Amino acid sequence: MTALTLQAAAAECPRQDALGTSRVMAVDAAATPRVSAKTLQLGDREVVLTFDDGPSPSTDGQILADLAEQCVRATFFLIGKPASEHPELARQIAAGGHSVGHHTWSHQNLKVMKGEEAAGEIDKGIAAVETALNGASTKTPSTPFFRFPGFLTNQQTLDDLEKRRIAVFNADVIADDWIPMTQEAQLKLLTERLKAAGKGIILLHDPQAQTAAVLPDFLRYLRDNRYRVVHVIPAEPAKAAADAAKSEKRE
Repeated sequence: MTALTLQAAAAECPRQDALGTSRVMAVDAAATPRVSAKTLQLGDREVVLTFDDGPSPSTDGQILADLAEQCVRATFFLIGKPASEHPELARQIAAGGHSVGHHTWSHQNLKVMKGEEAAGEIDKGIAAVETALNGASTKTPSTPFFRFPGFLTNQQTLDDLEKRRIAVFNADVIADDWIPMTQEAQLKLLTERLKAAGKGIILLHDPQAQTAAVLPDFLRYLRDNRYRVVHVIPAEPAKAAADAAKSEKRE
């Protein structure tokens, strides 16, 4: 196994008709440096909900309320700059029981950057999110999860993140929700791609108004079609952070 699976509900749900969170999966970034449906060993109809590019004051309140109504927990990959501008939203996301990962400082293309420049963009983003969440600036993330903007990677940066025990997330179902379309078209695209994949990590973007609009219908679709939501958390986050901090000092 590349991840430790906890056979427990993420939270007790007061609504019996809610989608709910079926189980929690704790991921050790040292053992699972690349996170996908395959490395998580997801079962048929198991999905992980992820949101990129927040926090967003125009949409996050509605998205968090919709997730709470269905007792669903997700992973939010926050950009450092908006997190520094809206720290209360970053804390609200974490307070809802969601995992908070990292998505650079300003959503730059890391593939074309030199190693030191890319590392600086990542570290500045981590520091901003950690300051928003915990009031302390650090390059050691409390949740060592990262997603490349646009999935645009380079080997040096991948190797550096693996050395720092920061897991890099992929996605198996991409909503294309930055492309303007009707709510009906967005739901059709999402459901058809999910049917084709059968399971996997779903990528949405919480600042997009059409994402906020379609989310209730999509969550109901997951419930009505017997999909099960898996919540991904870091394995032993305190130990992982301490180990990464030690490694950082040695360098």
